[in-house]
Amino acid sequence: MTKKFGWTLKDIIVLCVLGVAFGAMYLGGITIWAFSNAAFGPIGLDIVYGIWFTASITGAYIIRKPGIALGAELMAALGEVILGTPSGIMVFVGAAIQGLGCEAVFAATGWKKYSTPVLVLAGMGASVTSFIYNYFAYGYSKFAFGMLATMLAVRLVSGAVLSGLLGKWIGDGLAATGALSSFPLGRKRAEKRVNA
Repeated sequence: MTKKFGWTLKDIIVLCVLGVAFGAMYLGGITIWAFSNAAFGPIGLDIVYGIWFTASITGAYIIRKPGIALGAELMAALGEVILGTPSGIMVFVGAAIQGLGCEAVFAATGWKKYSTPVLVLAGMGASVTSFIYNYFAYGYSKFAFGMLATMLAVRLVSGAVLSGLLGKWIGDGLAATGALSSFPLGRKRAEKRVNA
């Protein structure tokens, strides 16, 4: 897979580092979810769900190669498992579904566009695939149509903001340190400075 998609050892190392970092962030998200759920009921999860797509967006934004969004999400799931997630290995199922939702948007651009609108759409793509999975896996069919529509709309906004925009912000912050100078994001940032 790494050869087919042009991944390098450096790409894999960055995915591993992102995996541990986002695994810790995702575990912290469980506490945020608990508070949100207590305050808003079933819609509480949808408000914060975008947190769990951020690894995909950040990884893809930095490395810009096929399969990176999915790989980043799976590495974040591995980070969660290593750090002791209460969800156990089932996080890999959710990670695959979320990663594929992001990956599909990048694939639609031929893995060539990583603008803010594309990153936002990728976060929304993960919102859609995760919502479909939740519908069948967690009995969402018992909710009234109006509730389902509201939950999906809120999740789309969460995916756009908490993964699309937050993922871009994290990537830009890392690039600003100079640590990503050998990656596409870092090179693009350097070109902008030269041309400014």
